[in-house]
Amino acid sequence: MKLFSCDHCGNTIYFENAVCERCGHALGYVPEHNALVSLEPSESSFRSPALNQFYRYCANSAEGACNWLVPATSDDLYCAGCRHNETIPPLGDATNLIHWQTIERAKKRLFYSLLRLELPLETRIENPAHGLAFRFLVDAPDKTVMTGHEDGIITIALAEADDAERERRKVNMGEPYRTLLGHFRHEIGHHYWDLLVDGQPSHARFRELFGDESRDYGAALQSYYANGAPNGWYHNHISAYATAHPWEDFAETFAHYLHIVDTVEMAAAFGVRARPATQDESLTIPAVALDPYRELDIGRIIDNWIPLSSLLNNLNRAVGQPDAYPFILTSAVVEKLGFINDLVHQGSAQ
Repeated sequence: MKLFSCDHCGNTIYFENAVCERCGHALGYVPEHNALVSLEPSESSFRSPALNQFYRYCANSAEGACNWLVPATSDDLYCAGCRHNETIPPLGDATNLIHWQTIERAKKRLFYSLLRLELPLETRIENPAHGLAFRFLVDAPDKTVMTGHEDGIITIALAEADDAERERRKVNMGEPYRTLLGHFRHEIGHHYWDLLVDGQPSHARFRELFGDESRDYGAALQSYYANGAPNGWYHNHISAYATAHPWEDFAETFAHYLHIVDTVEMAAAFGVRARPATQDESLTIPAVALDPYRELDIGRIIDNWIPLSSLLNNLNRAVGQPDAYPFILTSAVVEKLGFINDLVHQGSAQ
């Protein structure tokens, strides 16, 4: 993620902003330009002085759930992110609305990464078999919604937008890290396994690194939940859950790849650099001199990430919070991350 500047007054603005707090101009995100632009009213649309083009807000802006723009000449009511929504919760319930707004903020950050990586994005209309669609569902009294993925359809339980409920599930399931954005990044990993690995030239290499995904998935999950991860799992896997099945290992690694790349970009945007008072060169953070979304060498990305994650963790500890990134990147895990990096850049060329 990067920082943005108001093109009217120069104020620093952020990805989710819909109004510049300094000059009061309306703001909207234009995904095809990766730009958050100021807007001037113009009859039934808005003009972006910076781009000299006319736009409308996504229809979901009426619910306070989106600040993305659609070209004024487009027939689409929804933006590049919201057009993938298949099911949203009943919005007559105020709690549902708040939770859906929270979910949409996390989803937009996912789409920022997918668009930056130029990964294939098709709706169910464009590709009925494997197009990407989202279902945001409310638990019923007799049924708990399970977050998951199947053939391009990603289901997110609305309850995951409730901090207290998500924390309860995190503790019950023994997960050190459970966030909405993490859910989106994990489930999209399953989607891109279908598109970029299954039956593709990369499939053989996938099996070398992650294992044979043809083994029974249901039985593998049942075994994981009954017995947990094997001893020493962290030598080869990014998380305990990644040991459950090769598909889960891939999805977990894909999610962490997006965590790392997006955070390194934000560190670059802030000009983060550090030279520890201990003179420990391994913790020195030089100014980031790469675009992690375009970097083909995973080693260069990781070289920036390791000291940055240490800084993040220790800052969190200083204010009494748990580590921001409680994970270990072994050489085996970095090799898997390298596979993901190669894969997404190959995918962007499709």
